[in-house]
Amino acid sequence: MRNLLPTSLTLCALLLAGQAALAEVYQYRDAEGRIYLTDKPMQGAYRLIKRFSLPGTRTHARGDSWAAMRQRRDRFAPMIEIAAREQRLRPALVHAVVRAESAYRADAVSHKGAVGLMQLMPATAARLGVSDSYDPQQNLRGGSRYLRQLLELFDEDLRLTLAAYNAGENAVIEYGHRVPPYPETQRYVEKVLAFYDEYRSSDKLAQR
Repeated sequence: MRNLLPTSLTLCALLLAGQAALAEVYQYRDAEGRIYLTDKPMQGAYRLIKRFSLPGTRTHARGDSWAAMRQRRDRFAPMIEIAAREQRLRPALVHAVVRAESAYRADAVSHKGAVGLMQLMPATAARLGVSDSYDPQQNLRGGSRYLRQLLELFDEDLRLTLAAYNAGENAVIEYGHRVPPYPETQRYVEKVLAFYDEYRSSDKLAQR
């Protein structure tokens, strides 16, 4: 049975009512315009208006939990290790890119059409010899090969390499071999670097 509450009780009421352990609160509008809060996704004559993450929860993709992402990470870790070593990369770096790009979802597709664990665009995938970007091994090997190519192009400068991975190498070159002034790209670079530092310093990938 769903825990369904009208919004007049406010989100705080959920916490005070002992719902602090829930990961998500969903706000729905029914066919007559009434708005409800619930702790479970709903079907039928309801329209999702907004999703709230409760304090203390960690999410990494839509409706995704930290534990679920870790399970996917562990599943793909052996493939990442192989793909990284083949391109003389630290596995922790490839992990950081995969986490930022897809949260380890092999079926991820962006609104721009990028596909798979390392979010390869169709043209980039073709250039890298990847025939099926949904295939985890092909995707990881192709994305790692692209990282190696970018590192060599930008003299092992990791910031520029990550900027190029996100915005394209031409954008980095056009802006004088600097991170382009695109908010999305700048956030992306910092996010991947933060994940990379986390994996190297406190995770079980620290020695890799």
